[in-house]
Amino acid sequence: MLVVLVKEYYWNQLHHNIPNMSKGKLIISLDFELFWGVRDKRTLDSYGESITRVHSIVPRLLDRFNQHKVKATFATVGFLFAKDKNELEKYAPELKPSYSDKNLSPYGEPMKIVKDKNEQDPYHYAPQLIQLLLKDNVHEVGSHTFSHYYCLEEGQNAEDFSRDVDSAIAISSTYGNKLESIVFPRNQVNESYLKICMERGISSYRGTEKIWFNKPESETQTTLLKKVFRTLDCYLNISGHHTFSLKEISNKQPYNIRSSRFFRPYNKRLPFLEFMKLRRIKKSMTHAAKTGEVFHLWWHPHNFGDHTEENFDILEKILVHYSMLNKKYGFESVTMSELSEELKLLENKTTPILN
Repeated sequence: MLVVLVKEYYWNQLHHNIPNMSKGKLIISLDFELFWGVRDKRTLDSYGESITRVHSIVPRLLDRFNQHKVKATFATVGFLFAKDKNELEKYAPELKPSYSDKNLSPYGEPMKIVKDKNEQDPYHYAPQLIQLLLKDNVHEVGSHTFSHYYCLEEGQNAEDFSRDVDSAIAISSTYGNKLESIVFPRNQVNESYLKICMERGISSYRGTEKIWFNKPESETQTTLLKKVFRTLDCYLNISGHHTFSLKEISNKQPYNIRSSRFFRPYNKRLPFLEFMKLRRIKKSMTHAAKTGEVFHLWWHPHNFGDHTEENFDILEKILVHYSMLNKKYGFESVTMSELSEELKLLENKTTPILN
């Protein structure tokens, strides 16, 4: 109890004395997965064009981010690092998940549609885009697991997950990239797997908002009612801002840099609601800037594959709003790994040595 009280005192002192501690943070994370992220739900015939456009969308995203001095974490499926099918198979773990729902596995039958060379297959490879992301050492390339691994589905286990993460780390290292953050596919955060991540140098993950309809769960647990509330919450403030302080997430590694809002793509059937979605995001960003808290926005690059210009127009408004908050309140953009490093530093400084 005494240690907790003393640590609380030191934390408050640091928060008062270190300028950056009182500044709000913007985190942007993108689930970079191409067709691997939707192959169990969609077909190439119906969604292939949107996936192909990601190869032009990512450079545009980087251009917009760089214009506004915004950093992003691209949580990348390990398969995308492969330069050809031989390399993909070389880094695939020998022990693979045995999902009860066989459709969830990307191995076996689904591999037959993957082309031998990345130049032939824009749906399953992205080595050039990864090189672009790493080029200026501004943005972060994190993990979205090796195989778009589902951590809460029946049939897989901790050993399967360990091997999958090892494969992701190994293929990422061929680019000189160290994985320090992870986004769990479909937001299936399995807390019993967090220690595995920590042991491999992954110091942060994106958790879900603290609200019942966004609780981590398997596909079968995701009810229609939850989906309805998730959609409504993108337009109306049903559940709050979901911003959080550094102090709140500082006590346990890997750090839970949880989501604040999903950037829902443009809906041509509900265009009159787009201003509400934008207003919802901007108000939460402003709240974070004023209170010195973290706002975490996320989406998939392929979400911009349809109605691309409309989505970029809304993103531009968000980034302009960030620039205003940066000038007025010192609101700053950081990657997930950068925030983790700041938290580690603060944690070391606030841990008193007691005899």
